[in-house]
Amino acid sequence: MGKKRKHTETEAAANVKKDETAPERPKRTLLGFKNNDEDKKENDNPHVVFRNKEKVLVTCSRRISFRYRHLMLNLVDLLPHCKKDNKIESKESKGTALNELVELKSCSSCLFFECRKGKDLYLWMAKCPNGPSVKFLVNAVHTMEELKLTGNHLKGSRPILTFSSNFDKSPHWQLLKELISQIFGIPKDHRKSKPYHDHVFVFSIADDHIWFRNYQISSPHTGAQKLDRGDLEKMTLIEVGPRFCLNPIKIFGGSFGGPTLYENPFYVSPNQIRSLEKRKKAGKYAKKVKAKTRRKMHELENPLEVDEFADMWKE
Repeated sequence: MGKKRKHTETEAAANVKKDETAPERPKRTLLGFKNNDEDKKENDNPHVVFRNKEKVLVTCSRRISFRYRHLMLNLVDLLPHCKKDNKIESKESKGTALNELVELKSCSSCLFFECRKGKDLYLWMAKCPNGPSVKFLVNAVHTMEELKLTGNHLKGSRPILTFSSNFDKSPHWQLLKELISQIFGIPKDHRKSKPYHDHVFVFSIADDHIWFRNYQISSPHTGAQKLDRGDLEKMTLIEVGPRFCLNPIKIFGGSFGGPTLYENPFYVSPNQIRSLEKRKKAGKYAKKVKAKTRRKMHELENPLEVDEFADMWKE
């Protein structure tokens, strides 16, 4: 028979079991996991530095043309904080699929190039998963390979974003300005980006369209010499590319859908433009047919008189 344990030994075993339990899991934030000691320090110091962890998912629909695909690849080269993914079928349920993809890739926003009928290119800009999102029609597309401009800047360097003064006139332009600045603004100290600026992204409004240009900042100094303040005025801009024009169609409250916040009253779809051109061509053909029938009726109403000398030389 074994001896019974004393009361003191059972209490000691219970204390050991209590100590073996796992500690509480620290809170998860945008900056990582934080312990209670760090929370106390933050409460003591209210000036917490914000760290931008923006990541953009760039993808396109199936059956996209080569020209639009090259434009997408040019933007991927310009945005080092983006992640490229496989093509997605452009159906009505594309919003849910894209939101899941953005979550799987741990991104916060999305650029989706949707090509329809092999001719029309639509660009979706969305903040996932809560929105807002914007649908654009892309016009006047010119890729870097097509332009062959002399400008050249380092891959991965951070751009300076410049906007025209028209963006501050109405609320929907202000919303688009904020959305573009968050998506195209490369975060500071990103692992794939260079820590300096050597090119400029220009977004300007003309005829209710947003025109995009990319310029290299060219300075006259050579080698590792530092620029004087007087030489800053001698800086020039050399265009790099690509070029494209964005025509806003709708602004939605959610990600790839939701309530409509703004609708462009001057937007005309490319299908309507093509149908009007076909009607014009059909109108030309109808005019030709009417002219032929008119000529025949005129000949029947006014027959030619019989010529007396028509058969003279046949004899």
